[in-house]
Amino acid sequence: MRVGADAGTGETVVLRLYGEVADHAQSVVLPLLLPDAPVVVWWPVNSPLDPAKDPLGALAQRRVTDTYSCEKPVQELAARADAYTPGDTDLSWTRITPWRSMLAAALDQVDCEVQGVEVEGEEFNPSCELLAMWLADRLGVPVRRALSSGPGLTAVRMDTDCGPIVLDRADGSLATLSIQGQPKRAVALKRRDTAELIAEELRRLDPDDTYASALRYGVERLKSAKGAGDREGVPTPVEQAAQAPAAAATAQAPVKKAAAK
Repeated sequence: MRVGADAGTGETVVLRLYGEVADHAQSVVLPLLLPDAPVVVWWPVNSPLDPAKDPLGALAQRRVTDTYSCEKPVQELAARADAYTPGDTDLSWTRITPWRSMLAAALDQVDCEVQGVEVEGEEFNPSCELLAMWLADRLGVPVRRALSSGPGLTAVRMDTDCGPIVLDRADGSLATLSIQGQPKRAVALKRRDTAELIAEELRRLDPDDTYASALRYGVERLKSAKGAGDREGVPTPVEQAAQAPAAAATAQAPVKKAAAK
């Protein structure tokens, strides 16, 4: 146990469970919780398929997973969508908060209609897929996934009737925002560490409806495009999802035009 200066403003209890008690973690944790205090559960790795039905997850108002740490992160997104319960979130979604803020601010500066979007980033990166699904869900336009060598997300290109809007981050730290008719601007978009991501999640305990809507859009509905990081003969994550029997019919259906939210 850590108290006082060692634990900051609270108390820290580190539990390491072995043997039979490892299957009953909720019984060990429950007596340590304060009545009516908010509870957040975070699984750094090996998160359950349905966090809300996990014995520990059932104790929490917020359940934080990280699909990036999974063996098959893109397929894991589909499982997260099927099992979503208000209060679920994922650090792959938290990682794209600065990107979403910057893209929303860029669109606020122009009076244009977005006609199409391309999201470029690493293969099998769940944050890239989530950003693409969020844009497709919110804008109601076709969104393509292009591959690059990274790191992480590298660029978003929006085609509008006023000209292209491009947010390009090639080095994982500093990005360039280009809007037709305006000078290019340098934007700080550094890759954040886990402590920063968890701190952001702890600032809100209400359900994230935007995340839920983007997650349920479905990665199989995105369009794939050849990118700089493509390997010849290797399908993209979107193409792999589309080849799954359960998703084949959905992948062939056209994306419906939806009103921008």
